[in-house]
Amino acid sequence: MSTENRILFLCTGNYYRSRYAEELFNHRATTEGLAWRALSRGLAEHGSPDNIGPMSRFALEALQLKAVLPAGAIRYPQPCSLADFDKAQLVVALNESEHRPMIERRFPELGDRITYWDVDDVELAPPSEALAMIDDLVEELILTLRQSCAYRRR
Repeated sequence: MSTENRILFLCTGNYYRSRYAEELFNHRATTEGLAWRALSRGLAEHGSPDNIGPMSRFALEALQLKAVLPAGAIRYPQPCSLADFDKAQLVVALNESEHRPMIERRFPELGDRITYWDVDDVELAPPSEALAMIDDLVEELILTLRQSCAYRRR
């Protein structure tokens, strides 16, 4: 039985935002010695024809600048399923206005399990801004989880 907790990061296509959050979180959790691992999935049932290759070049370039070697760099985007939610103790959708309607349509019974961030996709926010927001949100999440773990050890 695994002692690791799981976080599920969701975005529309599992190509850019959620993949970046997954890779960054896993890197930081390992660095911090946290027993948490992330996975990511897309809420759209079909990927976009605009997505070329397994992962957005914006995400790959930003990870490279941080010296993060993405473990899932060759994995193609994956749509989410109920099984993905079952594996996760925490679920984060990257943009509430974009993703809440998708969750309500595909997984209405799971709406109360979702934490929403507010990171826009590449059409609405330049990658430098969106990925910097994810950086900050992941750091905040790491801090919260680290404090939660320390509290439970008392």
